[in-house]
Amino acid sequence: MAGTEASQRSQHPAIRVKGLAKSYGALRALDGIDLCVEQGEFFGLLGPNGAGKTSLISIIAGLNKPSQGSVEVMGVDVLADPEKARRQLGVVPQELVFDPFFTVRETLELTAGYYGVEPNSDWIDQLLHHLDLSQKASANMRALSGGMKRRVLVGQALVHRPSVIVLDEPTAGVDVELRQSLWRFIGQLNQQGHTIVLTTHYLEEAQAMCGRIAMLKQGRVVALDQTAKLLSRYEGGVLLVRYSDEGTERLRFKHYLDLEPMMAAIRLSGRSIESLQIEGSSLEDVFLDIMQESGSAASATQTL
Repeated sequence: MAGTEASQRSQHPAIRVKGLAKSYGALRALDGIDLCVEQGEFFGLLGPNGAGKTSLISIIAGLNKPSQGSVEVMGVDVLADPEKARRQLGVVPQELVFDPFFTVRETLELTAGYYGVEPNSDWIDQLLHHLDLSQKASANMRALSGGMKRRVLVGQALVHRPSVIVLDEPTAGVDVELRQSLWRFIGQLNQQGHTIVLTTHYLEEAQAMCGRIAMLKQGRVVALDQTAKLLSRYEGGVLLVRYSDEGTERLRFKHYLDLEPMMAAIRLSGRSIESLQIEGSSLEDVFLDIMQESGSAASATQTL
């Protein structure tokens, strides 16, 4: 039986989204999303505020219903069998939601029960250790700092050992030390076969961690590719110019042919250059270009 279940899991993507749309009155938050996240991927979901990321995650997690379309988690239809789908999924939300009357360990034990799983003391101990919460295990939730509460949210998402983990801005407002330890732990889980879906405004995190990325704007997918391929589509970068008396200036360019007129303009200004450095395109550069291009395309369509 276990072998059959493993075989069934291997036949399905971790998340499959087909024709997904969501409207709130006249507002169309999602406008025909098609998306497939394979098992074992570290997948990035990026977009500006209002792009539809939260609506998409809420529907995947079974917290909201789509206006049309379907979502499957590990082959389980979220609408047809929400409880089974929920057990396959762990979500770290943006909001710090907690019950102030329980300790950290009690919170994790209760969350396990919510998913219909018997609390596993060894696994909870591992979570507390990796999230640097061992010394806070007996502390009441209301006594924790914001960063500590966010660590507990991560623990709650992992306590039932889900196949798919969705991290919605997991490092917002946390210190650098926690951010590094969290990524080490999440990276280990991904290496062990867990599928990770990340939304973040820290694009350097997405560039470092995600093998594939989807970019959303106004409820639509405007880019979807491997991270390396997205970066390679843009030959430009940033010219860092350090002046003798005026500090450093960052000048973005789309093509290396643009460097010559840029240097000519600097010479004409009469400023004295102390050093020059060229950096390749970052995911932030690519993201900004794609958002601008998709905005221009949408404006042109409306004009027509």
